[in-house]
Amino acid sequence: LLCPWACLIMAIGISALILGLWPMHLIWTYYCIIRTRMVGPVVKLLLLVAATVILILWLIVGIPGSVLAGLLYGFLAPIMATFDAVGEGKENTFVHCFVDGTWSTITGSCTVVRDLKDMLFHSYFSIMDDLRLQTPCGKPYEIRLLDIPGALLSAACGLILDVIMFTLIAIYKCPVMLFKGWKRLIQDLIGREGPFLETACVPFAGLAILLWPFAVLGAVLASILSSIPLGLFGAVVAYQESSVVMGLSYAVSSVSIFDEYTNDVLDMAPGSCFPRLKYRKQKNEDSSHGGQLSKPGSFDKENQEGKKPLNRVTSFKNSMDEFNPFKMLDHLFAECKRQGEVLVNEGVITMKDIQETKSGKVGSGVLNVGLPAYVILNALLRSAKSNSNGLILSKFT
Repeated sequence: LLCPWACLIMAIGISALILGLWPMHLIWTYYCIIRTRMVGPVVKLLLLVAATVILILWLIVGIPGSVLAGLLYGFLAPIMATFDAVGEGKENTFVHCFVDGTWSTITGSCTVVRDLKDMLFHSYFSIMDDLRLQTPCGKPYEIRLLDIPGALLSAACGLILDVIMFTLIAIYKCPVMLFKGWKRLIQDLIGREGPFLETACVPFAGLAILLWPFAVLGAVLASILSSIPLGLFGAVVAYQESSVVMGLSYAVSSVSIFDEYTNDVLDMAPGSCFPRLKYRKQKNEDSSHGGQLSKPGSFDKENQEGKKPLNRVTSFKNSMDEFNPFKMLDHLFAECKRQGEVLVNEGVITMKDIQETKSGKVGSGVLNVGLPAYVILNALLRSAKSNSNGLILSKFT
């Protein structure tokens, strides 16, 4: 019953905003792009063309999208409110199942329209003003037109080369992946290891044996698809280095990198039979392209027995401690508890806030939003004052 009303409010409101503000967006976008000093004339021309396309698509997609958004919101909001009505701590559940989600859906539709108005009327013009008034740190961004033909040539040649070579390498090595995968799964089945360790998982692991050829087929298709962006990236290299040779060298090197990576995954002979050409004029020793690839988890049984595989690159774990998000969350919860007790003693957090949080009602959000935000803000201020490289949650962590 509420779906048509919510759809009507959102469709009329959002469509009116789009149609009413579209001329202003068009004029102000053109004005800001023309007046900005961040980019050169050629980039400005390209931005004007791109902005025209985006604004036309926004007009075409926005109005039907508002109708669809209204239908989805009007259908889903009452359903979600019904689930909340039968939650723990609710009284008169039967009445709430019919009452909740009625007026809140209507007001929610108006809130969506109001929020979109703020974004289209205030945020958009603020962003464009920043673009217009911002001054470049050095020279304005400009496109070197003389390097564009070489970049396009490198992209075309790199795309053709990488797609063909990646396809051939994937097809050549897919039988290895197929039979090694079956071998590993059957060994785990016999020894009751890996996915066959738990009895309840045996049927699913057996299904994995039957569906393994489809996984191999998916890996081959993924390899072919990955060749497209790698081949096109040759245009970026050629443009950055102002050299078609460097772009073509990158296309050849990407084939070598892919071949070596697949050898590592499948535990085949290390290295590659394809040349690894230099595609940067100034070679960076710390670049990940310059060294060998690290060996990932593969079909090698030594990895399953706990033996540490050889690492052929310098890992960041050797120079910095491993980040543990669960440990950070434990400290964050402990600090929230400590700060919460302090705020309760000071009377900032009242008993009403605690009861609303326990009952699941939509209250002031003091505990579920305000308290974590207060703790994180204090941690950021504390870290900034002490000039720390990490996040100091408290005096001890």
